[in-house]
Amino acid sequence: MARAVNASVYSPELLARNYGSRPVQLLRRTLQILVALGSFSLKLLIDQRNGVLDQNKRKRAAELRRIFTRLGPTFVKLGQGLSTRPDICPPEYLEELSELQDALPTFPDAEAFSCIERELGLTLDSIFSSISPSPIAAASLGQVYKAQLKYSGQIVAVKVQRPGIEEAIGLDFYLIRGVGFLINKYVDIITTDVVALIDEFASRVYQELNYVQEGQNARRFKKLYADKEDVLVPDIFWDYTSGKVLTMEWVEGVKLNEQVAIESQGLKVLDLVNTGIQCSLRQLLEYGYFHADPHPGNLLATPEGKLAFLDFGMMSETPEEARFAIIGHVVHMVNRDYEAMARDYYALDFLSPDVDVTPIVPALRNFFDDALNSSVSELNFKTIVDGLGAVLYQYPFNVPAYYALILRSLTVLEGLALYADPNFKVLAASYPYFAKRLLTDPNPYLRDALVELLFKDGRFRWNRLENLLVQGRKDRDFSAKDALQPVLKLLLGPEGEELRTLVIKESVRVTEAVVLGAVIDTYNSMPDFMRSLVFTGSRRGPLLMSDTELEKVIELRDQVFRIWGLLRSSENFDPTLLQPILQVLQQPEGRILGGRVVGGITQRLAARLLQQVLRTPAT
Repeated sequence: MARAVNASVYSPELLARNYGSRPVQLLRRTLQILVALGSFSLKLLIDQRNGVLDQNKRKRAAELRRIFTRLGPTFVKLGQGLSTRPDICPPEYLEELSELQDALPTFPDAEAFSCIERELGLTLDSIFSSISPSPIAAASLGQVYKAQLKYSGQIVAVKVQRPGIEEAIGLDFYLIRGVGFLINKYVDIITTDVVALIDEFASRVYQELNYVQEGQNARRFKKLYADKEDVLVPDIFWDYTSGKVLTMEWVEGVKLNEQVAIESQGLKVLDLVNTGIQCSLRQLLEYGYFHADPHPGNLLATPEGKLAFLDFGMMSETPEEARFAIIGHVVHMVNRDYEAMARDYYALDFLSPDVDVTPIVPALRNFFDDALNSSVSELNFKTIVDGLGAVLYQYPFNVPAYYALILRSLTVLEGLALYADPNFKVLAASYPYFAKRLLTDPNPYLRDALVELLFKDGRFRWNRLENLLVQGRKDRDFSAKDALQPVLKLLLGPEGEELRTLVIKESVRVTEAVVLGAVIDTYNSMPDFMRSLVFTGSRRGPLLMSDTELEKVIELRDQVFRIWGLLRSSENFDPTLLQPILQVLQQPEGRILGGRVVGGITQRLAARLLQQVLRTPAT
């Protein structure tokens, strides 16, 4: 920590003081950027007029990559961000810009080794028994060497910061921030606060300049997420880490976008991507602390089949309220409840409370009614991003910076999966996690979302519960013991009267279906002559019911039995999971509820019996 005391922190005011009084330097850098990007834009315009825009995409993409590389670290970071945005860039540009991840020019090794000795206060020979003579990778803000620690013999990765990096990115962000002010003031079509997005991005980049902070990020990330056996986070060697030098455990592995190399080790890319998706969902929606820069260079497949996360310089956090609102938003999308979806944008901080969401509802309905013609699990993430993007631009939305980083994180994973399987759907892979959270999380917001999903127009939707259990069981952390406990607590709580009324009605229906189903099964198992004797010669069955009503009763009975079977067949099923229910039913509120259920069942079955007794005998 003492070595990181002088680490820089992003401050717009400090940038203004440092560079506002350097007109010559500002003019020189502005001209350099304008000439580079202006000439590229001119070539695109000429290609468009000549009708060869598509034909020259690959060539122009390679040119843009070289331009970003020449313009320095700030534009390399910008290019890295664009390389993870398939909603903005064509595939040719995505592929070229992805090479910016680690195929960057190196700086002299002598400068790097001198930086290590200066920062750590020790000679190289006293720290390492060996170190690679040249870097094994060059990132936008530094370069990495492979070394062996002298005291333990352990192989480590040593990241060294580029000299003069802070001066370079400070000047660029000062200029880019000025452009952001102009966009906010004069470009009406962009409703998002561009300056706020630039400030968020710049603060993340400045955090990356503090390698002690990056080490702390890695330690926190490991504590939260490396409890899963298929996730690997390298250890940090604090004695050999400072603000500009980071020493961490060496990880052998293959980048996640190198499909052939991964499969040659007997591994499957989709299995690793699924691990990444499940870990990302935990990051975004469980703890809220997430890796905001998961490009292919930062995700490795180890020979043991683990997914290794690297480079913890750019991290972000999802506010707690937003985490639950995102899950609720998915529920409202499944229910096609567009009014509730529109209201979610308050909790997500997309809209200020004084904005009327009424005009937004038709836009959401137009997009999602079209998109949801296929099932939710068949939607891809890019479809939703594009569709919501069209809505966001039409109305006074202000997309929070954390949300842009979430989109970036998920689009990267979907992009990696689509390389391996063009039919892969992120939402389908994510749904088990959402189902598990809805069934087991006691948070009031999610509890209400579950009730909303299961009940509609006074009827319980057993098919929804069955689907949630089928999907939830696919999540390895699903616990049958915890399923539906939050709803049970609400049921007997002071705010549960409306739910109690619904549950009583549904309990009566289910009990009736089970009893009548048993009667029908018994009747069907009898020999023909006994049916005639017992039921006054009628061969139409023991119950006065239409075929349609009979089918509905049997279907409900079978569905309830299937749901019980799903719970019983869960890996961690324990009959004692019924114990909390029995304990609750022993409470005064539970006994009252039980009495109302028994009374309703008795009345319903008595009515059925009377109906059978008074029916007209068959002739």
